[in-house]
Amino acid sequence: MSTAAVVIDRISMRYPRSHTHALVDVDLTVAEGEFLCLLGRSGCGKSTLLSLIAGLEQPTAGSVNLGGRRVGMMFQDSGLFPWLTVQGNIELALRLSGVPRRDWADRIDELLEIVRLPGAQQQRPHELSGGMRQRIALARSLAQDCQVLLMDEPFGALDAITRDAMHDEIERIAAERRLTVLFVTHNVREAVRLGDRVVVMQPGPGRVASQLDVDLPRPRRMDDPEIALRAGHLHDLLNGQVDRGFGRAAA
Repeated sequence: MSTAAVVIDRISMRYPRSHTHALVDVDLTVAEGEFLCLLGRSGCGKSTLLSLIAGLEQPTAGSVNLGGRRVGMMFQDSGLFPWLTVQGNIELALRLSGVPRRDWADRIDELLEIVRLPGAQQQRPHELSGGMRQRIALARSLAQDCQVLLMDEPFGALDAITRDAMHDEIERIAAERRLTVLFVTHNVREAVRLGDRVVVMQPGPGRVASQLDVDLPRPRRMDDPEIALRAGHLHDLLNGQVDRGFGRAAA
């Protein structure tokens, strides 16, 4: 039996000012090393759930158990400080992680090799393409020696060619570093392309509606007919037309 990396136990989240229930009774267990995609339309609580896992917010009810694992987080916007170089942006994460200053240079060299941007230390964010900025944001997350990586639509603003390249990179890095990944998306093909499992969330309030195991071998391609077939099934799940012909679909 796989070790659980993230255990979400009956999480609910209510915002008192707006009286909005963002999440209600969400139960979810993510295995160590699993690549889990959270799929759903805007307003279903995907990003709120990541914030709760990261500890950026506290739930109204329920709990999150990470077993002491370190968490890194990426957003759609790279969040790089424009006045700092690539080196300076990564150094911030190293400082927060308590890495001794004497080790920073070697660690930055290693991280830039991992994301395939060697020698980029002195470049500034405005000199980089969108895909390159996201690679640096990924390096900054890895600088924290995270074991659980939370990704909130990190490739949503990228063009299709760059996005496909980033899919390959995150798949490679997650496998090499044995990361547990929770990846938020509203793109059904992206969810099937990346996920070992896809959790479909529905709003009103946010809850887990269905789950689908993706049993396709890796590497995968976005234009693979099997990807399209399962993406069509997920589209039906999003619309409440559940055909349980593939994998696992559970309310």
